[in-house]
Amino acid sequence: MNFKLILASNSPRRQQLLKELELDFQVRTIEVDEQYPDDLAADKVAEYLAIKKGKAYQMVMKQDELIITADTTVVIGPTVLNKPADAEEAYKMLRQLSGTIHQVITGVCITLPDQQQSFRELTKVTFRELEDKEIKHYVNHYHPFDKAGAYAIQEWIGMVGIEHIDGSYFNVVGLPVEKLYSRLKEINKAMGSH
Repeated sequence: MNFKLILASNSPRRQQLLKELELDFQVRTIEVDEQYPDDLAADKVAEYLAIKKGKAYQMVMKQDELIITADTTVVIGPTVLNKPADAEEAYKMLRQLSGTIHQVITGVCITLPDQQQSFRELTKVTFRELEDKEIKHYVNHYHPFDKAGAYAIQEWIGMVGIEHIDGSYFNVVGLPVEKLYSRLKEINKAMGSH
């Protein structure tokens, strides 16, 4: 790589996925306000937030760095399901997702000192009808309060509840690594030719 790769995320899942791509990277995080305009379409929120996070890092980054920021949202109809505040909200979210198809959208922003590239990846996820006791078991044992839509596909609820996905599995985990890897290769090639 012709740059130092920085992952700007506390997410252990994103960190693990980037490790499994066999890329050398450092983790760096700063607090960024995750507010977005009320009139922003639900399917654009994740990319908007990834870009917003990238701009915050752009002001403090070094010339030889490339920073990856990301945000994942769960969208059902016109509604964005963020991270639940507590067990009650997590239960309500999973009850809402039960027996439906929803979208998981991850926005990714690649920030260089003088430019930003962003994209979003969308995966459709089908949940079977979940029983109340299954939802309660998951919320009480897995505490999914740091996860958009109150679930992780790779945990118990995903194993027993998800019938079908249409799109990237890794996107639902939190980072569309296939597309990210391709973009990083393109940028690295372009930088190497300067």
